Formats: sequence, C-alpha cells, structure tokens
Amino acid sequence: MSPVALVQGASQGIGLALTRQLLADRADYRVVASSTNPLRAVELVALASRYPDRLDLMELDVADEDAIARAAEQLRQHTDRLHLLLNVAGVLHGPDFGPEKKLDHVRPEALRRVFEVNAFGPLLVAKHFHGFLRHEDRSVFASLSARVGSISDNRLGGWYAYRGSKAAQNMFTKTLSIELSRIAPRAVVIGLHPGTVDTELSKPFQGSVPPRQLLSPQRSAAFLLAVLDAVTVRDTGKVFDFRGREIDP
Repeated sequence: MSPVALVQGASQGIGLALTRQLLADRADYRVVASSTNPLRAVELVALASRYPDRLDLMELDVADEDAIARAAEQLRQHTDRLHLLLNVAGVLHGPDFGPEKKLDHVRPEALRRVFEVNAFGPLLVAKHFHGFLRHEDRSVFASLSARVGSISDNRLGGWYAYRGSKAAQNMFTKTLSIELSRIAPRAVVIGLHPGTVDTELSKPFQGSVPPRQLLSPQRSAAFLLAVLDAVTVRDTGKVFDFRGREIDP
C-alpha cells in the first residue's frame, strides 16, 4: 500500500511547496492537500491536473470543528491510514490586526483568531484524524510552530497572541505525543520551525531579516522534509527547527 500524506493548509506558501515536493520527490506517495477552498486555489488545481492519480484536494477549515470532522469522514472513504500529517495553516496578522508591540495593542478579537488557527486548529485536527495514525507503520503528525513560541528563548517580548498561540501549540504537541505513544506506539508527534520564509505571513516583517536568512518556501520545505525523514519515536513531543536542531521549550 502506498504511503499517504495529508498537507493541511496547502493552498499557498510552505504548504504548497511541501505538496509540490512530496509529489515530485516521493513517487510512491499519495498526497491529500487541504485548504478552506481548494477549488479556488489555482496552483493546487493545476497540480491535481498534473498528478490526477496521486493528488486529491479536500476542503478543511481548521477554525471550524464540523468542517474538520467532515474532512476526516471524507478521507475515511478512501483510506484508513496516514503516514504523514502536516499542519501548515497559521496566522500572524490580518487585515485589521498585527503582532502587538506593547500591551496597549492587545485585542481580544485578535487573540481569539490567532489562537483559534495556530493552537486550537492542530489540536482539533488531531482529535478527528489521530485514528489514521494508529497502524503498524511509522507515522508522523507535525505542526508548523515557531521559535518565538519558546518561553526560554523569549528575550524581546511583544507579539503576545502569536507567541502565546505557538507556546500553547507546543504544549498541545507534547501532550498529544504522550497520549499517542500509548495507543499508536510508532507515531511521532513533533513541532517544526520552518525558519523565516518569504511568504505573506512574514512579508510585513522581512525588512529586519538579513537576506541570507530569508528562505524561499521551496528551500524551507526541502529542509523540513529532511527533518521529517530523520525523526524517530525517541523525538516525539519535541520541536525542531528546519535544520533539525531541537528548540528548548
């Protein structure tokens, strides 16, 4: 049976790059690419036309638990197992909010939105999809995190919603890893820091990033797939950067 990967948040940026590389470099993989509206994601639709036998598109909104449950049921009609589940969707800023530079900028609406996508989303995906990871083969559940989610690494302050949501996500990752180790002993649950990537998420803040440290989505995706290949069950519950170095909590 061919290994199956689900890339959640695959319509753009790193998610799209990961989908492309899985299809191009892992000829044995079937890929399910999800987004809130996949049929309007032009590049995903083009990939589906190019790889009709290996790529399926699926609607999945991490901010809507009913939509997550429907997506899991839809997948269950085609397979009972996943070998790789990548949570890529994330939010740092929106049309009416951005990272807070000081307490006066903290807004409940922005906090709710950022936590809903960055922290609650991967956990709810785990709730409805963990059964697909419970099989005799190695499986990996990975969520894109961020170095700024490390409490011990926080030296600058600010960015309350984003830092807090990623720290919460990391705690969920650790807690999930403990539960899955009991019921899916070959499952690896990790967080991944992709680096500073040239995407819409980071674009407003790239001015302070040295050019050599700004990664293209393709390069970041290649690094992340190498990390995913290397991790073992001994690494479950940890967070790694794109070079495979563990990030302290």
